[in-house]
This record gives sequence, C-alpha cells and structure tokens, in this order.
Amino acid sequence: MLYPKSIQSMKPILIFLSVIFPSMALSAQGTWRFYNTSSCDINGNTVLAMAADNNYLWVGTTNGLCRLSGRNTWTDYAMFNKKLKEQSVNCLTIDKNGVLWVGTDDYGVIEFDGSNWKEHEAEARRLKMKFIGDIAIDNNDVKWIGVTLIGLVRYDNKTWELMTPNDSGLPSDFVLCAAIDQRNRKWIGTNGGLGMFNGRRWVSYTPENSGIADLIVPAVVIDDQDVKWVGTLGGLCRFDGENWTKYTSSNSPLPGTQINAMAMDSRGWLWIGTNEGVAVFDRKGRWDSFTPAKNNLPKSNITSLVIDSKNDVYVGYDLSGIARLSGYEFPASIASADAPSSQTVDAMGEERVRVVPYLDQGYVTILFDSPEADVEFFDANHVSIRHIPHYKKGARINISKMPRKLYHLRVKTARTDKTLQFNLK
Repeated sequence: MLYPKSIQSMKPILIFLSVIFPSMALSAQGTWRFYNTSSCDINGNTVLAMAADNNYLWVGTTNGLCRLSGRNTWTDYAMFNKKLKEQSVNCLTIDKNGVLWVGTDDYGVIEFDGSNWKEHEAEARRLKMKFIGDIAIDNNDVKWIGVTLIGLVRYDNKTWELMTPNDSGLPSDFVLCAAIDQRNRKWIGTNGGLGMFNGRRWVSYTPENSGIADLIVPAVVIDDQDVKWVGTLGGLCRFDGENWTKYTSSNSPLPGTQINAMAMDSRGWLWIGTNEGVAVFDRKGRWDSFTPAKNNLPKSNITSLVIDSKNDVYVGYDLSGIARLSGYEFPASIASADAPSSQTVDAMGEERVRVVPYLDQGYVTILFDSPEADVEFFDANHVSIRHIPHYKKGARINISKMPRKLYHLRVKTARTDKTLQFNLK
C-alpha cells in the first residue's frame, strides 16, 4: 500500500509492556512458492488485492483482475470485461452468495457472480467513486466502500449514501481499510486514525485519545473473541474494547513495525505483513517470522495478505508478485503460553526462558522447561524489589500495581540463570 509523502505519523502516547526477548533462531516450516510474470501467467507483478474462496484465488493487480485455479492455472479476466484491461484493481471482497466485489480506480465498484457482470456507472459518477480503497460487507449484507479522498459509501443493495468527515464522525476521507465486528459495528482505518461506527454514532481513536500506535491504519482484523487487531505504521495494536496492547519489533518478534496487511487463518493464528517481512502470532505466546534474509522472500513492499480454505498463506507484493506458504506449523521449539513445549532448549544447549506479556489483563507469565524457578525483579540500580521463590512455569505474575519503570528480571532454574530487561512504561 502506498501513502502520500504528506502523511506524517504522530508520536504515540501509550502505556505498554516492553519485554526484550532472548535471542531466538526460529526455523520456518512449510514450503514457499513464488508467482510472478517470469514464472507463471499472472497478469502483473504489482499485486494490490487478493481474495480466496473455496476454489480460487482472485488477484487484483495494476493490470486488472486475474484468477489462480489449482497450483498454476491463471485466467486474465480482461478477456471477459474490457474495462479491466490495464485497470488497477485495488480491493476484492466475496459476499455470502459468492459474488465477487471488485474495487477499481476508474470504474467504481463492479460485481461478478461467475458469469455476469454488474456495474454501477451512474452511482460511480454521482458519488465520484474512483480509487476504491476497500469494501467490507456487514452482517446485514450492507456494503461499506472506502473511496480514496472522498469518504465512505454505504450501499444496502438499493440505495447509496456517502459519508464524509464533514457530515459524519469519519476520521478522514482517506479510507485505507474496513472491518465488521460481531456486533455489526464498522471499524474504518484511515490516515487520520481509526473510526468505529455503530449505526448511530462514531467514535474516533487517535494517539491523543487512546492507545493506538499511529494515525495511519492500513489493516484491521477482528478475531473470534471480538478483539480488534489494528495494524498501523507504528506497530500492531490489540484492543479488547477497553485496553490497548502494542507490539513492535522492539518488544516482540515482529520483523518490522510498519504493518501493511493482516489476515487470520481458521486456527485463529494472526498473519502480519510488515515492512521487513511476515510474522505469525497464535495470540497465546507463539511467534514466528519470515524475512528476505531467512526465507529468500522478495524485498518489495507487502501490499496484501490472504489465507485460503487450506490455510495456505498468500502474500502480495509491490513489483514482485505473490509468495505462497503451504503446510506451515509452528516449530516444536517455539513454546505456547497455553501449552508449553517440552523442547525449550536454545542452540547453545541452554534452557530457553521466555516472558509472555498480558498487559491488558495486568500480568505476565514466564515459560521454561524446568518445573520451577527462582524469579527476582531488580530496579535500574540493581536493587531487589520483588522476589518469587519456587515460581511454577506459566503461573501469572500480577504487574498491575508495579511502578512504571525499567526492571531487570532474573530467572534462575536448575539448568540456567538468565537476566532479562523488563520495561513497564
């Protein structure tokens, strides 16, 4: 996703837990395959959007719409609709009836049911619906269409309504993404913050009034617990309706802090496309990452990310086509907070120690292989301020009343003695 140079991110004001993790060599599992104009019949190397149904991967590029069937059969849909020839397809969404909604630069929104095309030329002209940024479909089959530098369009399959910052609570007319939660509320990411619309009123979230990490919000994903995962240019944020938790490359294994695209697979694992590579987070403590250096991925900007029905992960790039990861499972060496692995030994043969923060719930847990450990908190002057003998692995440590400052956390087991930095601010 490209952003105007005039957009400036604002310094976030956020209370968050920063844990410096011990060094981890995470070996990626699964198989990568790459699609570009040199290796297959994809119609362009700049991928702007993707959508997956039970049979196909639909791909929007700067050269129109194409479809992947099976592993390597491509169809260019410019041969069926001339308006898609050399047309930028910015977003793709599939509704409950299997209809594909195509957001274009010049022709607004186009519907395709597999056989027939339906265009909305009159509405596109009336509402100046060019440069469609995203399309989300709510629980009542209402379409919410982000139009770049125009606003948000509501279409209930009968009437069209335009919302702008001037006549609504929409934070900005530069709409980047849209998502629908379990209560049918609309979450709209813009270059001026995150907006929530419940059908009657708007609430805006910015770094000044909330824990969101940055004004620019390219991606929002909502999980099965109705928790919002907000991707910003300043990091990944978890928002449960009351509390914010921030993840960056400094306090988590994210390869980069700029979040460009996200998707959640059927297992509840969150896949995150950053400016430095891809990460996966099971939301319980396990992370893994994939980068150009480790996995020979393209160095281009990530533009889109989608998961198909087989949990294959497709990553779209600017200028570099698509990378597909198949058959991925977390390596056994990566422990989960809910189900710690018995194999928690690092490459040097030492027992690995991991701290898993749950800031929004006011506690942390510590994972290791031994049955128990001696845990001690020290302040910046190395003065002991809290001692927990016989700490059982995975037990909760309440940190809600601890003063907000830098600590040193010493974890001593029968096989290791490690000190980590623990930054609560």
